[in-house]
Formats: sequence, C-alpha cells, structure tokens
Amino acid sequence: MKAAFYTLGCKVNQYESEYMAELLKKAGFEIVDCKEDADYYIINSCTVTATADQKTRQNIRKFKRKHPESTVILTGCMPQAFPKDAENLTDADIVFSNRNDGDILSIINEYNLNKKRLVKIVEHQTGDKFEECSINHFSERIRAFVKIEDGCDRFCSYCIIPKSRGRVRSKSLNALKEEIKNLAENGIKEIVLVGINLSAYGKGEDFNIVDAVKICCETDGIERVRLGSLEPDHITDDVIEGLSSFDKFCPQFHLSLQSGCDKTLKSMNRHYTANEYKALCDKLRNTFDDTSITTDVMVGFNGENEEDFEDSLSFVKSIAFEKVHVFPYSEREGTAASKKGDDVPKVEKERRAGIMISETEKIRQKYMKDLVGKKKEILFESKVDENTYQGYTKSYLPVRIKSDENLVGKTINVKIVGYSDDEICIAE
Repeated sequence: MKAAFYTLGCKVNQYESEYMAELLKKAGFEIVDCKEDADYYIINSCTVTATADQKTRQNIRKFKRKHPESTVILTGCMPQAFPKDAENLTDADIVFSNRNDGDILSIINEYNLNKKRLVKIVEHQTGDKFEECSINHFSERIRAFVKIEDGCDRFCSYCIIPKSRGRVRSKSLNALKEEIKNLAENGIKEIVLVGINLSAYGKGEDFNIVDAVKICCETDGIERVRLGSLEPDHITDDVIEGLSSFDKFCPQFHLSLQSGCDKTLKSMNRHYTANEYKALCDKLRNTFDDTSITTDVMVGFNGENEEDFEDSLSFVKSIAFEKVHVFPYSEREGTAASKKGDDVPKVEKERRAGIMISETEKIRQKYMKDLVGKKKEILFESKVDENTYQGYTKSYLPVRIKSDENLVGKTINVKIVGYSDDEICIAE
C-alpha cells in the first residue's frame, strides 16, 4: 500500500505528518510523494485563515479528481475547528481530527472493513494530556522539527487556534530525551523545538523551555538547537539567562508581534505593549551575539485606522527586524473579533501590506548587504545541483557554496561574498 501526505500550515503540522507517516511505515505502507500514484492521500489541513481552508478544499477535490479509486483522507486543524464544514467535504472518504493523529492506522483499517465514508472528530477537552508522539527521522533531512507543546490558552481575539488545538499541554522531559536520542542516532544534527504556543511549554509542570533545550544540547550528535515561533510575554529574564548558557543554542528568535500599535494590540487581546516588546528585543540583542529577531505583522485589523497603521509601521522600522512576515487581517468565524466585523476594506489592507512589506524589505536588504565579507558557521543540509550545496547560519540564513566535496552534514566556516535576489547568501 502506498500513502502520500500533503501538509498545509505550520511546523507542528509538518511534525505530525512525519509522525503519522512513521506509524504507517511501521505497518508496511510505502510513503511516496503526493505527485505520485498512491492508494491513500492524506491532507493535513491548516485553518488559521480562510485561505488555508480554501486550499484544503481545493486539494481534496484535486486528489479525488486525479485519483478517483484512491482513498482521500482529511485531518488536521480544519476538521477540529469546523467539524460540520469538514463533514460536508464529501470528496474526503475519511475525516478525522488532529486529536486522533495516533489512530490513523486503526481509522484506515476501520474504513477498509466496509468502504463506507468515515467521519471521526473528537473534541478537545480541558485537562487533555499531551499525546506522547515521537519520530525517529525527518524526511531524510539532517534538521528535524520536534513537537513538544500543543494547544494555546491566550485567546487572541482574531485567532481560531484554541478551538482547533485545545489548551496548553506539554511533552514530558523523559519522552523528549528518548526522542532526541533516537533522532541523533539516525543522523539528525539540528533540532527545532516547535509548538502551538511554544513558550508556554511546561505550563502547570515543574519544567520549562530551558529544560527542553538543555536535553537537546546535552545529546551526543546534536550540533544545533533552535526554537520555533515564540510569544514575547513568556520570555522571562530567567529563560533568557538559561538559554544563553548553551553553546549549541542558535539565537534566532521569531517573536510574534502582530502590531506595533498599543491600541490595536489591546483590541487583539495580545498580552504586552509595544514598549514591553521592544525591551525584550533589546535584552535579547544585548545577551546573545549575532542575534536574529524575526516576526509576523498583521495589517488592517478591525478598527485599525491610518494613524494606528503608521504607529505600527514606525515601531516595526524602529526594531529593525531581520525579516518580517506581513499579512492582511482575515476574519475567522468563531473568534471574538468576528463579532465586531471587518471594517477595513480589502484594497486598503492590501495598500498597507504593500507599504509594510516595502519598508521592512529595505531593512532586510541592508541586513543582507552588511553580511558580505563576514565569516559565518554553516551547517550544510542539502545538495542543490552537481557541485552546489546549501546550509544555514545559526541565524537561519540560507547560504550556498560550490564545492567538489560532499558537504551535506558538515559544519564549516565560510565567507559571505554576496546574495541573490531570492535572499540566499553566496559564500566561498
């Protein structure tokens, strides 16, 4: 039997697809690319935006149209957050939610008993425990995403995630230690710890994110450890001090901002002010050498006027992020913000997004230009063509170099001599 995965959304979804794929492999399935013929096509959905839902629907139809005899499976966040909508996507032969990832094999077997459409969506409950999932490989790479946290208790007014992921829960340290050991033994050299609200790892327990990083750094064979997206108000002085003690830790911080305007932040139910966010950025840059801070910025949130936008733009420019992901507000049914409407016209959202992208790209280009002539440590991950290899700096900048020697899996110092239009550094 052949199975193919099509994964939408975040690094947590990517990890969960890897987890489900390993479960199927152990049962004798062959995992193939989703462009190939397969007996099962598993769409692991994202539902952060309406656009994500649209992509899910499109891909369900596409796989069923191209492979009418195959079994199309829908899982992930979309059926968890909007079970009725998911149930109505009748081109999906099987529908189950992200709460049941570990049951994928038994769900497939149940479907195969009578070949009747199967819908199994189980709601998240307060008090749910972390599903002790683990992986041994990561798509034949040397860098692996490792999920250590699930759920979110923040309830930002625009966000559907608490509904699709439930409340905060954390992987045990013992389970993490065993998983990292197995990954290292199978050739993984870099670990990226990920979660839905990663910085809440250990909430209600006697451990935190520093303990997770410590386990990774102390594992033989692991050369680098980095963190996925973080909420700024959970990064305390103690956490910063703890992280700074690990040589293997990569000081690349993706700190979700959303807006640089206090009025908008309050309306979003974010848990910090612009000044508090800036103070955190200053602490990180003062604590770590060669720190990289990236972020997400939303424009056109309900109630954001021109003055609010200008405040946000000015703040973002003042931080001088190494990279900014800019996106227009998308109203999500079922959120607190959706009850207030969406009063910024689409064309205005696009105008503001264009301005924000243009201004932050200038900062990005200066950052890239300032790297030319500097030496950086690169962990090479892949072969691009016959004699070109790509790896990443500790700050997660892609770097390419030509070499007659196979560099995959090697860590070497190189000199940055330029960069391409698609923001890949060129080294020698």
